[in-house]
Amino acid sequence: MDRIQIERLSKSYGAVQILKDIDISVPEGCFVALVGPSGCGKSTLLRTIAGLEPITGGTLRIDGKVVNDVPPRKRDVAMVFQSYALYPHMNIERNMSYSMRLRRAAPQVIRESIDGVARTLGLDHLLTRMPRQLSGGQRQRVAMGRAIVRNPKVFLFDEPLSNLDAALRVHMRTEIRKLHQRLGATSVYVTHDQIEAMTMADHVVVMRAGEVEQQGAPLTLYRQPANRFVAGFIGSPSMNFVEAVIGPDGRSARFGGAQSLDLGRALPAGTEVWIGLRPEHLQLHREAHGVRGVIDTVESTGSMNFIAVKVDGVDAPLMIAQSGPCTLRSGEAIGLDMASEHIHVFDRKTERAL
Repeated sequence: MDRIQIERLSKSYGAVQILKDIDISVPEGCFVALVGPSGCGKSTLLRTIAGLEPITGGTLRIDGKVVNDVPPRKRDVAMVFQSYALYPHMNIERNMSYSMRLRRAAPQVIRESIDGVARTLGLDHLLTRMPRQLSGGQRQRVAMGRAIVRNPKVFLFDEPLSNLDAALRVHMRTEIRKLHQRLGATSVYVTHDQIEAMTMADHVVVMRAGEVEQQGAPLTLYRQPANRFVAGFIGSPSMNFVEAVIGPDGRSARFGGAQSLDLGRALPAGTEVWIGLRPEHLQLHREAHGVRGVIDTVESTGSMNFIAVKVDGVDAPLMIAQSGPCTLRSGEAIGLDMASEHIHVFDRKTERAL
């Protein structure tokens, strides 16, 4: 059963259309990530689900019930904001129990619920503290705890980790995913970080300019991007793109004068295309075969090496990602190759995958 159904949903501010005919179905218990660049409409979409923004057109259902005109407090959803939004004058226990006290829940029920959620989130020793006495990660867990005690039908997360440092973001990604699995909850998670989306979600929705570009399982988007935008957005480092033309044989892509790549498939000869090459799939070798280039820069993080290679006739250096020790140096002539099954081809005009 779909917990959330969004059908041809649109949202406009006057003459400016922010969301355009959005269609998304969220099964019960699914973790869905809305991802895309800033301004693509993902937070606006989340706010329409919460009821914080009225929709202009289309239908929004929660548990099969149309909620287009249902106020936020009656939608049975809980939202975790980027800014934590904790009450500074209340201690952690009262912050977490606030919604239950508004509903006049029995004191014993409140006590049991708060104790259980606090233990789950590792906050049981912090209940008497004030928000200002907590770290950013602890405050984020309090904001999550305040949502969990409501036991809602849907959890909504609006970039909850963007204010945290890198190490804490990685830790909290794991904690949120474990919490989702433990609760069996339905969650919609907004982020601009595609790594968060890929590692946390069961279903990823990639948005651009108020439209859904592609949606599906994370690995499906990585392996079978529908267009150049999705291909470049999913994956880190991002995909390399090279302007090319399909050769007379229909099975090779020619670029940079005499350079070519075997595509392992047949396409119409003469078609102008973008060739997409993921950095982790490109292979380097010192022999002078395959695509030839010169190493521009070598950057090492310890576990990974990021090597930029200048190729004749290609505007930007190609980025290659390799693990293990690296003995390559700037200025060294090098050959590049890639298995044909890893080569992506996009039409130059429509940018759709071929």
